Amino acid sequence: IVATPVGNLEDITFRAVKVLKQVDLIAAEDTRHSKKLLSHYDIKTKLVSCHEHNEANKTHQIIAHLKNGLDIALISDAGTPSISDPGYKLVTAVAREMLPIIPIPGCSAAIAGLSVSGLPTDSFLFLGFLPKKQQKQKQALEAITNQSATLIFYESPRRIKALIDNMRNILGDRKACLAREITKLHEEYIRGN
Repeated sequence: IVATPVGNLEDITFRAVKVLKQVDLIAAEDTRHSKKLLSHYDIKTKLVSCHEHNEANKTHQIIAHLKNGLDIALISDAGTPSISDPGYKLVTAVAREMLPIIPIPGCSAAIAGLSVSGLPTDSFLFLGFLPKKQQKQKQALEAITNQSATLIFYESPRRIKALIDNMRNILGDRKACLAREITKLHEEYIRGN
């Protein structure tokens, strides 16, 4: 499981580049997107797609390849696979087969954002993407109203205003940081209540 940059292509570990060059196959969330990263580091390893719409079907093929002795790296478009990205189903199935799974740590947008937020870092709860439907989103927020840890959410720019309104109504007026375009050209951090 190889973490890839969340934005800036230079935010990849030496070990990740080495592993991506040495494995027999790379399973990628979006092969077109991943080709940019691989090209930047002159990685010529064969790519196959493994995304949320084909992960169930690809899992059987990948497990068969692993059982035949191939080394396979799983990457997502940005950050660590299976953290609000495809990969969870594959990792679960590979673990069930008692095959080795090795993390190649690196970037995580949640941790990068937390580290510069100015909010407490000693205790945090990562919640990823909340449900899109208003009622289910409100229920999810109501379930954490008494949570004292720093809360980390992912959200689409198109839905951020509605989420902030729901958070204010349900969670109250708390200190917050909105992190946008982390490590990219137009990165921005907005801190306040």
